[in-house]
Amino acid sequence: MTTLSPGKWRGLATTSTPNHTFAILAFDQRGSYVKMLPDDASYDDAVDIKNEVVEALSPYATAVLLDPIYGLKSAQNMAGSSGLLMAVEKTGYSGEATARRIDFMDYWDVGKIKRVGASAVKLLAYYHPDSGEVAEEIEETIRQVAVDCKTHDLPLFVEPICYSLDPAVPRKSAAFAEQLPTIVRETVRRFSPLGMDVLKVEFPVDAAFDSDKNHWRAACEAISEISVLPWALLSAGVDFETFEQQVQVACEAGASGILGGRAIWKECIAMDAAGRQTFLQDVAAKRLAKLRQIVEENGKSWTDYFEPTPSSEDWFEHYA
Repeated sequence: MTTLSPGKWRGLATTSTPNHTFAILAFDQRGSYVKMLPDDASYDDAVDIKNEVVEALSPYATAVLLDPIYGLKSAQNMAGSSGLLMAVEKTGYSGEATARRIDFMDYWDVGKIKRVGASAVKLLAYYHPDSGEVAEEIEETIRQVAVDCKTHDLPLFVEPICYSLDPAVPRKSAAFAEQLPTIVRETVRRFSPLGMDVLKVEFPVDAAFDSDKNHWRAACEAISEISVLPWALLSAGVDFETFEQQVQVACEAGASGILGGRAIWKECIAMDAAGRQTFLQDVAAKRLAKLRQIVEENGKSWTDYFEPTPSSEDWFEHYA
């Protein structure tokens, strides 16, 4: 079992339930978020709509994942009972579609995330384990960000998103769906030792091509068997009914919770203010509460992987 530093322990504690599972609301989308907005929406509109969603739903979440571009107002107005994660990477990726690299924003880093009072850092990495030097470069970048998080004593959540290396095999295709369980499992194996604290993992079976729950469970159990870290499930924009089933299976198979976004709130973005508030109160809040219940009843505690720094009379002399 790994001993966590005090800051990382507190960071995970403030982003999780009392039984140490994650029910985190994800809304760090930027480019994809703007595409969901009305064509005439301004920057202020984007900020205000995101803020409406976060204000309404953060009381039901253990934490909220936000971005620096549109998320400051939300971070300042969200429920005080909820922890805060901030994305460190630039939206999208650099490089070719079949050789994707991590890109970062100017004037934004782990130190600033610490200064705004965040509980944890999130890093997204497009990744394919068979991409050779590109994969090695991404792994080294993750190690560097992990060192920065260690310096500032913040936990690091890493979100690997797989993609196709073959332009003739689209990401949303039966051929790629056959590869998906192996790609996700191998990615988790290679990422686990890189210095992050939690893995944010996409569901390892494409439900559009395989609805067999036995296959789902086996693929999730394979992740739990190979990961030396707690892992939480992302929603990847699937409909809520599918995501709810995925969360149930994943948590029963060893996941420690969720970082769920569009499956919870996506329908309300294009609504008018009155419709959005009704949807958030009557639909989205109930969705998040249901997911949290599933997580709390079935998820694996992150304390199964970590223990706190032992207390001693002089611990602070050696800290940091």
